[in-house]
Amino acid sequence: MITVLVCFFAGMGAGLGTGFAGMSAAAVITPMLITFLGVDPYDAVGIALASDVLASAVSAYTYGKNKNIDIKNGLAMMLAVLLFTMFGSWIASLVNPGTMGTFSVFMTFLLGIKFIIKPVMTTKEAMNAASPKKRLLQSIICGVFIGFICGFIGAGGGMMMLLILTSIMGYELKTAVGTSVFIMAFTALTGSVSHFAIGGMPDILTLVLCVVFTLIWARIAALFANKAKPATLNRATGVVLTVLGAVIMTVKFISK
Repeated sequence: MITVLVCFFAGMGAGLGTGFAGMSAAAVITPMLITFLGVDPYDAVGIALASDVLASAVSAYTYGKNKNIDIKNGLAMMLAVLLFTMFGSWIASLVNPGTMGTFSVFMTFLLGIKFIIKPVMTTKEAMNAASPKKRLLQSIICGVFIGFICGFIGAGGGMMMLLILTSIMGYELKTAVGTSVFIMAFTALTGSVSHFAIGGMPDILTLVLCVVFTLIWARIAALFANKAKPATLNRATGVVLTVLGAVIMTVKFISK
C-alpha cells in the first residue's frame, strides 16, 4: 500500500511537471523513491528515466497534435544535447566535480516564481519572425550548452531547456514545452536503456506504477496546457514548478 501511495504522488508530481513544463521526472521520482521506499539510488534514477520516456512521448504527441512543437530545430538541439551530454560526463569523470542535483531543484523553484511574476507572453507570430538559419544555429549552440552542463553537473535538462527556449530563443510557452518534451522523450529513452543494460532491471511493481501514474498525469497536464490561454498557462506552470521545487527540496532535506 505504501509503495502504491508513494508511486502515485511521485508520478503525479512528475507527470504534472512534464505535461506543464517539460520537467524531467527524475527530479521528482528519484528523491521520493530513495527517501520513502529505500530504493537503491541507481535503480531510482532508472525508474525515473523510464517514467520520463512515455510521459514525455504522450506530452509531445499532445503538443504536436496542437501544432506546438518545432520539430526541425528540436531535432538539431536534441543531437547536440545527446552528444555533449556524453562529452560533459566524460569531462566530469576526469575532474570529479561532485553531483549538483540541488541545482536542478533550485532552478525548478526559481523558474516557477519567474512564470508567476514575469509570464512568457511571446506570440507565435513574434516567434516565427526569426530567420530559419538563425533559429537553427541557436538550437545547435544552445543544445551544446545544455548537453554539456547536464553531463558535467548532473542538472536536469528539462528546466534548462525551458529557460533557454523562452528567455534566449524567444519561443512562446506552449511551443517551448512541446519542443522540450519532444527532445526529452528521446534523451530519456537512451538514458533508461543504457541504465538498465548496465545495472539490470529494478523492482517491476515500482517501475510499472511510476510509469503508469506519470503517464496519466502528464497526459492530463498536457491536455489542459494546450487548451489554456497564455496567462492561465503561465500561472499554472508557475504554481506547479514552485510547489514541486519546494516539495523536492523538503524531501531532499528529510533524506539527509
